[in-house]
Amino acid sequence: MFEGTDVIASQSQIKLTVTSKVRVSTDVVALTLTHPDGRRLPDWTPGAHVDVVLPTGVNRQYSLCGDRWDPYNYRIAVHHERTGRGGSAFIHEELTEGAMVELGGPRNNFHLAPSEEYLFIAGGIGITPLLPMIKQADMLGAEWKLLYLGRSRGTMAFIDELAAYGDRVLVFPKDESGPCHLDELIGDHRKGTKAYVCGPQRLLAAVEQRCANWPMGSLRLEHFAAKAQGAPALDTAFDVELTAAGLSITVPPNMSIVDALQDAGINILTSCRQGTCGTCEVTVLKGEPDHRDSILGDADRAAGHCMYPCVSRSCSNLLVLDL
Repeated sequence: MFEGTDVIASQSQIKLTVTSKVRVSTDVVALTLTHPDGRRLPDWTPGAHVDVVLPTGVNRQYSLCGDRWDPYNYRIAVHHERTGRGGSAFIHEELTEGAMVELGGPRNNFHLAPSEEYLFIAGGIGITPLLPMIKQADMLGAEWKLLYLGRSRGTMAFIDELAAYGDRVLVFPKDESGPCHLDELIGDHRKGTKAYVCGPQRLLAAVEQRCANWPMGSLRLEHFAAKAQGAPALDTAFDVELTAAGLSITVPPNMSIVDALQDAGINILTSCRQGTCGTCEVTVLKGEPDHRDSILGDADRAAGHCMYPCVSRSCSNLLVLDL
């Protein structure tokens, strides 16, 4: 799940019915969402997420974790964040079967790239985007392994579902196994292996450090919260040229590109404002972005063809955007 703001994130929203609400661990419920008229839902690929607008108006992002080949039902899973801002509490405590929610998307910033071998690592609710990836890897006959970490078996969702894959799924409840030793579990990089990791920030940081010498593009992380960033490349103002609007604006050092655009009357869709959801992605035509998001992989950052202006800035004095 991504923590978003209360801004509606999509212009193409659909209203869906909660047809099932099932507890899948002590702190996680799974919701099945279906069109009230039985219509097909938009196609999606493993790693995709949707914007869920609750009856209260709150908007949150959740990974799709059901069967991508089922055209009529979406499944999401929601962890009860007791110190959160109320979205998960409403879903757990008040949202009932038969209720209506609005959905935007799907969008995918965590694509599963073709590979002969995969290493999946999940921490807690981070299992959700990996479930469809595992199913696809298995269908394609790829070699794969899942390391699933959690506090206890009771808190770890979908363990029964994963049991069908046998010994390719390694479960590490902390209260049984103790702290995990990632060096031993991950081992050396095998040629052609791609790793996909989702979970708490401390797990992502540990895996990123452990795999720092892996080839570019072989490690992909999905962040539920914004990754810590250093100081921006420029501590002075820079210019942004908008080709479609025929407009040039100056972005001060204390303002985001999104806010500067809005001050100039150019509104683009945003949601998280933290560089985690991907709603505000724009194409870069010229200039060097200062990527400060928690989405793009190394190859996309190096290419510099797109950016997320809610948090990212510029390394050059001029950025030209396709807006």
